[in-house]
Amino acid sequence: MEFKNTMTLLEHIAELRKRILLVAAVFLLSMAAGLFAAPHVLTMLKHHSPAFQVTWNVFSPWDGLRIYMSISIVLSLLPTLPFALHQIWLFVNQGLNGREQKAALRLVPFSALCFLIGVAFAYFVVFPMSLAFTTGINSQMDLVETYGVAQYFGFMFNIIIPLSLAFELPVIVLFLTRIGILSPALLHTMRRYAYVVLVIVAALISPPDLVSHLMVAVPLIGLYEISTWLAGWMHRKREHAEHEEGTEIDTAHQMI
Repeated sequence: MEFKNTMTLLEHIAELRKRILLVAAVFLLSMAAGLFAAPHVLTMLKHHSPAFQVTWNVFSPWDGLRIYMSISIVLSLLPTLPFALHQIWLFVNQGLNGREQKAALRLVPFSALCFLIGVAFAYFVVFPMSLAFTTGINSQMDLVETYGVAQYFGFMFNIIIPLSLAFELPVIVLFLTRIGILSPALLHTMRRYAYVVLVIVAALISPPDLVSHLMVAVPLIGLYEISTWLAGWMHRKREHAEHEEGTEIDTAHQMI
């Protein structure tokens, strides 16, 4: 197994600085694209359920600008998150061989796919369910619903962003398993504690009723189980690759 030359502390700091600057550059470029796309996204959301049922109001001169920038930032995260994950991997895998470095490329589209699935699940399932629940409570109390655009999007982002990031769990587990921090055995041991944490997270981002809790908690627990399975698969694959490399080295020594 061939490794890169050991880097000094200053070289590691310079490498980390370069990675951070690259991520910042991608974020700024994505932000510029997000600023252009934000009005179109806002118009699309306005005419899509459940937003078309709600009249948006502004209670501050800054509300429109705040929402405009918030949508731009959320859009910029779509390309920035997978790119940042790739850069983190490139920084920590300096001592890995070429085969292991190529495996990093597979995590980039996988992380983007997980994030998009999380956004879709949060927006099309959890958010309408939460809004319908709160609207029903307001109707029972004979309250007049006057929504501020900042409050509406704040409520939406508080649901979508945490849940979308939660869908990155398989990618994070694969990443940590690859660098040796996590193992399938450790994930199995942590299962009961992880379930408790995921149920608490589901309770925080879903309406306070059993059905809503289950609709959010079950996918999160499923993500943990998928992550555990992927960790076991990667661990076995890594052991098999190391065994093959060890066999090749032994064969080469015998030939010498």
